Amino acid sequence: MTFKTVREFTAAALASILLLTGCIAGSEPEPEWSRYRISYMDTFDTIVQNVGYTHTGEDFDRYSEEMHELLLYYNQLFDRYNSYEGMNNVKTINDNAGIAPVKVDEPLIDLLEQCVEWEEQSQGAVNVCMGSVLEIWHEYRERYIGTENGELPPMEELEAAAQHTDINSLVIDREAGTVYLTDPEASLDLGAVAKGYATEQIARKLYADGFTSFAMSSGGNVRVMDAPADGSKTAWVIGIQDPSASMESGDYVDSVIANNISVVTSGDYQRYYVVDGVKVHHIIDGETLMPADRFSSVTIVCEDSGLADMLSTALFILPMEEGKALAEQHGAEVMWIETDGTVTCTDGLIPLLKERGGATSVPPSAQEESGKE
Repeated sequence: MTFKTVREFTAAALASILLLTGCIAGSEPEPEWSRYRISYMDTFDTIVQNVGYTHTGEDFDRYSEEMHELLLYYNQLFDRYNSYEGMNNVKTINDNAGIAPVKVDEPLIDLLEQCVEWEEQSQGAVNVCMGSVLEIWHEYRERYIGTENGELPPMEELEAAAQHTDINSLVIDREAGTVYLTDPEASLDLGAVAKGYATEQIARKLYADGFTSFAMSSGGNVRVMDAPADGSKTAWVIGIQDPSASMESGDYVDSVIANNISVVTSGDYQRYYVVDGVKVHHIIDGETLMPADRFSSVTIVCEDSGLADMLSTALFILPMEEGKALAEQHGAEVMWIETDGTVTCTDGLIPLLKERGGATSVPPSAQEESGKE
């Protein structure tokens, strides 16, 4: 896979009392804060960006290297398509379905245990044992993406695969550190949760290590920490993509203004192919076995990016009222955009929105970090 990084540097000096009145003996002025940016394109099949504020480029490089190493680790651990030397991952579990339990690293145990709870809470809308069905859709999407003559998978093939999606076939033994699929034709797919979980874990680790002012954007998952440290603005601005606009246009329906928050969007406008002039996207409803068709996008705002990732998928599939109940259960705020363009927001989201809520904690010209998928 092609690897590329880009770093952007912008200096922003902080005014200091010491500079105005002279230095006290034995003391030194506080160093400047500077803004940097770096992008990675070798994990989670998306562009991952890190925008942060540090005193030196060396500091930013050190934190970015740590971020990249963790991204590679989680990408390999949650990968269902590739094997890696010295690591048992999701592919290893799938390869051993119906054969034997597989010993895996603790983060995979942690995520899968959470996924079992989420499957019940979401009424099956988010089911990591949907791999057999999602693999069929993946094959068709890869075959027809970029063409105008796509086809739908045969329903009988999807229904046959759906017989092997029971979450109860997933056996997790925390004490032994193993995961086992009892159904030999079952398979795990963590696509609805892996990126958000990884983003959250990485952001927490970097924050604990001293990198406190940054925004991490992983495709449709944006996690922001403390406000920009150079004082240029008091909060981060995260744009919510307009699903009716082209990805290149950068058009937003609104922007969330907040710190220490996650903004995660699931939508029908990026990973899709076309059948008879209709977009066929990647978010599959487990009941119909077809792409969910209630919304064009759903955006979740809450602290935990892993939870937000799960909720964005679940609420894209569920009817709005059921989705509202699930979001309220987890203390999350939501923006739904229906296929006709109608926008509905939870009451708690309005004060955080730049346009609808009139939030004014940053200048109108402040740069936006994109929360789009």
